Amino acid sequence: MESLDEKILDVVQNGFPLEERPYLALGKMLGLSEEQAFERVEGLRKSGVIRRLGGVYNSRALGFVSRLCAGVVPEDRLDAFAAAVDKIPAITHNYVRSHAYNVWFTVIARSEAEIQELVRGLEAETDLHDAHVLSASRMFKINTVMGKAASGNVAGQVSKSAESFVPNEKDRSRINMLSKDIPHTQTPFSDLGIDPSEIRGDLDHKIMRRFGAVLRHQDAGFVANSMVCLSVTKPEVAGAELAALPFVSHCYERDAFEGFPYNLYAMVHACSGEELEKFVDEVAHVSNAKDYARLDSLKELKKTSFYFFES
Repeated sequence: MESLDEKILDVVQNGFPLEERPYLALGKMLGLSEEQAFERVEGLRKSGVIRRLGGVYNSRALGFVSRLCAGVVPEDRLDAFAAAVDKIPAITHNYVRSHAYNVWFTVIARSEAEIQELVRGLEAETDLHDAHVLSASRMFKINTVMGKAASGNVAGQVSKSAESFVPNEKDRSRINMLSKDIPHTQTPFSDLGIDPSEIRGDLDHKIMRRFGAVLRHQDAGFVANSMVCLSVTKPEVAGAELAALPFVSHCYERDAFEGFPYNLYAMVHACSGEELEKFVDEVAHVSNAKDYARLDSLKELKKTSFYFFES
């Protein structure tokens, strides 16, 4: 990847200009014309490096529930399971990982009961079994920004202002549009009928985590990743330590369950298998884990964004 494209990605992941003419502002930041900035970003979108350009919303702040689910599917039935999951918009991510619990997927819905019903339905419809719906008792970090722009981007707790947010009809329409890919034009916000100040308001009220590019990590150079699940005595201490590591994108405390005695989860991203090995070792050392399991991503079955207030 060219150095200019790397600079653009560092900017547009977490600092896409929220202005009527965003590419004019981006061009000024990078020493490019408006047209040049637009064409470079469009090239990254069309090549697949940028999967989506839009808002990354805080599901909890919008009144939704998000859960990580783990289960077992026989290898020869994975394609059928993936096909069933593809039909369910509430499931945004679905991975095969290197563990006896080989399928891991995320669900966003209005309630815990709705998620439980969805998972039990999948068990009835497919060969998914021994499924567990895992809530996060504590969040130490959630950061979908990759590269240099990721440094120091550690999530705190959801603020009271976010928890008390009640969207009106205009809010719901704006959030729905911005949870999708914005138009491939030089004036995307005007074309959507959205004032950029409204987007800044979503950020100020903590209902939006960031506005910018969501990358396909592999195409951006992060070809190896692993979910490292650890058994730690003091998760509050270990979680804070892991959250400070730049190659850790997500870190949560979760309850252990039978056959899976781990209470701290960290997503680790690397540019090579060798680098991933080094990062996983560092995670185990820094956390002072009694035991840990390394669940490498073997296959991405689904990775999409959730469209809030779609109906």
